[in-house]
Amino acid sequence: MKIFYINNINHKINTMSNIIKNIIAISVIAFALGLPAQAQTNEKETTSMKEVCSFLKQCGVYYIATVEGDQPRVRPFGTAAIYENRLYIQTGKRKNVAKQMAANPKVEICAYDPSGGKWLRIEATVVPDERVEAKQFILDEYPSLKGMYSATDDNTLVLYLKNVTATFYSFSGEPVVVKF
Repeated sequence: MKIFYINNINHKINTMSNIIKNIIAISVIAFALGLPAQAQTNEKETTSMKEVCSFLKQCGVYYIATVEGDQPRVRPFGTAAIYENRLYIQTGKRKNVAKQMAANPKVEICAYDPSGGKWLRIEATVVPDERVEAKQFILDEYPSLKGMYSATDDNTLVLYLKNVTATFYSFSGEPVVVKF
């Protein structure tokens, strides 16, 4: 009985891992082709920026896609916070992702919550915010970053998202679209 149970758990983990890989691959391809993130059916604007931020935090890690020339680039991120009614993310100015966003500020974010079988795609434009107050707010939200970044250093980059289309998907329901 224990062997069957362990095999069943391993099968579920492998299945979820494949689903996550497929979701990320589809998002990267759609982003590279310039396809919109919003769903074509049943658009609802019933969730808010707070729910988008909460979902990103709940997932812990999300993936952000940028473009370098004609090559899509995807990497994990983990920061999300609302400051002055804007959704912010954070990175370092010296990183390639910062250079890519400076060259083309259009990004796409994909996050997956395996516990609820839901995922989120965000299409947005990033806008750098050089204010020390904004940087400090994000660093206070994520104190573990203070070992690498400071609100007054020349590397910390905080960006807010604008022209956001966020689409929540699940295996059991219709997509829900939020724009802000």
